[in-house]
Amino acid sequence: MTIRLILLLFFGTLIFSACGPDYLYEHDYEIPGGEWTYADRLEFPFEIDDTSRIYNLWLEIGFNTDYKYQNLYTRVHTRFPSGETLEEPLSIELADKLGRWYGDCNNSYCTLRVPIQQGAFFNQPGAYQITLEQFMRQDPVRGIRNIGFQVERTEITR
Repeated sequence: MTIRLILLLFFGTLIFSACGPDYLYEHDYEIPGGEWTYADRLEFPFEIDDTSRIYNLWLEIGFNTDYKYQNLYTRVHTRFPSGETLEEPLSIELADKLGRWYGDCNNSYCTLRVPIQQGAFFNQPGAYQITLEQFMRQDPVRGIRNIGFQVERTEITR
């Protein structure tokens, strides 16, 4: 009976671990002291080899529940393999208008996963870089503890 239980646990774990997202790239930055300054540009370099695939791009924000704002304003810089760059503002909603936090929260900390772009495709193979900088009126912005970025590979091709 012990061998049967061990085999059941092994195969159960194997099945459930195969069901998770397929991340091509994943990196998380801890924000020192929970104070994100203008100078703290977060760089996320990744490689794209398969331009026929569709990808999902995610940000994961960790913040304190005493964060003073509803939004986190950022600037996203994208560098393409050709050297071309694109800069776009991105407002990330952390709370609703009544001040209720989005994401998974406990008494003092929340984690929010935000889709940046779903169904993205890349025309050029090669090295890409996403650079994220805070774009709030306050420097530093207090209460942001960590920021992660993921490139999720989907099974969909174009």
